[in-house]
Amino acid sequence: MTAAAASVAAGVALLPNWSAGAASVADPTVDPSTKATFQRLADAVFTDRTDALVDGRKSKRNKPLASRFSGDVRLSARQSRDERSALSQLRGRKFRLAALGEKYSAATTSVSLDRTRVKGRHATVDVTETTTLTYKKVRGNEPKTTGFQAHHRLTFKADRNGDWQLTGIRDTDDGYLAVNQVSEPPAATPSAATPDTAADDGPPEATRSATTRPAPAKPKDFSATGYDYKAMAAYAAKYWNKYNPDYPDFNGQGAGGDCTNFVSQSLKAGGWKHVPGYTNDFHKWFGNAEIQSDSFVGVNEFSWFALSSKRVTSLANVYQMDVGDVLQMDFNKDGSKDHSMIVTYRSPQGVPYVTYHSTNTYNRSVASIIASYPNAAYYAYRT
Repeated sequence: MTAAAASVAAGVALLPNWSAGAASVADPTVDPSTKATFQRLADAVFTDRTDALVDGRKSKRNKPLASRFSGDVRLSARQSRDERSALSQLRGRKFRLAALGEKYSAATTSVSLDRTRVKGRHATVDVTETTTLTYKKVRGNEPKTTGFQAHHRLTFKADRNGDWQLTGIRDTDDGYLAVNQVSEPPAATPSAATPDTAADDGPPEATRSATTRPAPAKPKDFSATGYDYKAMAAYAAKYWNKYNPDYPDFNGQGAGGDCTNFVSQSLKAGGWKHVPGYTNDFHKWFGNAEIQSDSFVGVNEFSWFALSSKRVTSLANVYQMDVGDVLQMDFNKDGSKDHSMIVTYRSPQGVPYVTYHSTNTYNRSVASIIASYPNAAYYAYRT
């Protein structure tokens, strides 16, 4: 947050000096100093959003960092209203989290500028946000922090005086699952059509899992299957934000992104074996750098394979999950699942923590997921 704090003084003239008395000026140029100010304003915006989730943070600052920008690079009036609305929503999320027993005591956010494109009086800026939140009152060996990387596209427009105003922010990752994001998931698009099968060979239906606490006891027998669940968690921890080059990267490609591909890789690292065959046969499961079955990379197809192969069973409650188990979500309850995650830790208090791609996230509590998406449908699988 140091970079964002330093940005308070960044709203000074960084563009060429045009005549103050002119009705309008020529199309402005974007020099390195202006690009740096774009980056600092983005840093301030996402720092403000993260801070809205931190316990007691509001009292430590009179007004948001982003609102302090003025002059040549600043928020537009509409974007200022949107940011106030976003901060209000995130504070509501903070209260829902607190009711579920989770609070954050500190946070850091930094933003790097990836690309800037300028056309006339319009600028498009791509940035990467890296955020870490510290859990408050860690009781035992549970994770001390959670974090994520998210990618955003910011649009700027120069006004008649040549001053740049931030007019829009769009999250460009698939998934919309960063804890400080307020975007609504898009309407679900099934990753593949339901396969044409015989009546007695249709894809199995997953059982929806409850999200209430406390959950009925369902301890996991880690020696029953012969799988290495610690290896699954270790793989997820290693590759949550640096993708394994032995597999393709589907983030930003639509149709659900890289989430199920990442879960399948983690399960494979723990001992799941390939079942070769046609890519569109949900009874098959395989994946490498060259070819992947639909069940290896598709959210719904994974569920069909995992259940029909008996490699998983459905859990009645998401809080029954343990390391190596899988959680899927259907954002709008339309029957098509949208996202896959793998459990990398379970606290002594019975809270599972998940790691996933799109948006790249590690050790986020299931309580946080539920607080952010209380109206989604959840499907928990014991592996």
